[in-house]
Amino acid sequence: MARIKIPTHLVYTLLILLISACSASRPVLYPNGHLNSVGMEVAENDIAACMYMAKSAGAANDKVSEVASDTAEGAVIGGVTGVAAGGVLGHAGRGAATGAAAGAAGGLTSSLFKSNKSNPVFQRFVDRCLSDKGYEPIGWK
Repeated sequence: MARIKIPTHLVYTLLILLISACSASRPVLYPNGHLNSVGMEVAENDIAACMYMAKSAGAANDKVSEVASDTAEGAVIGGVTGVAAGGVLGHAGRGAATGAAAGAAGGLTSSLFKSNKSNPVFQRFVDRCLSDKGYEPIGWK
């Protein structure tokens, strides 16, 4: 069986995408009287506490399993496509391996770009928690 050599720069690019996609979106607060009186350090702690409460209440998505699922789905679709293309060209095994690798990369990349978007229920939970503490959340970034 032939080995597929993955270029080093491709591995580094995927790692950078993975790391950047792991940064979750966070609420943006309007600088009202409460925020001005407590300061950003206290506000960041309150944001973290509200996000923790939302996760504990089950309002957060499991992003890791979502990324894994999208990657596996891409690999299956790519593998099937690769078998078909390889069968026509006389190299079904090589086509399947190439297709699976390309499909997995496509599924991973697609999932990474959408994985930092927070669940709307999670956002509403955190916004409500922050409002109850006296903040005015105006959006997510």
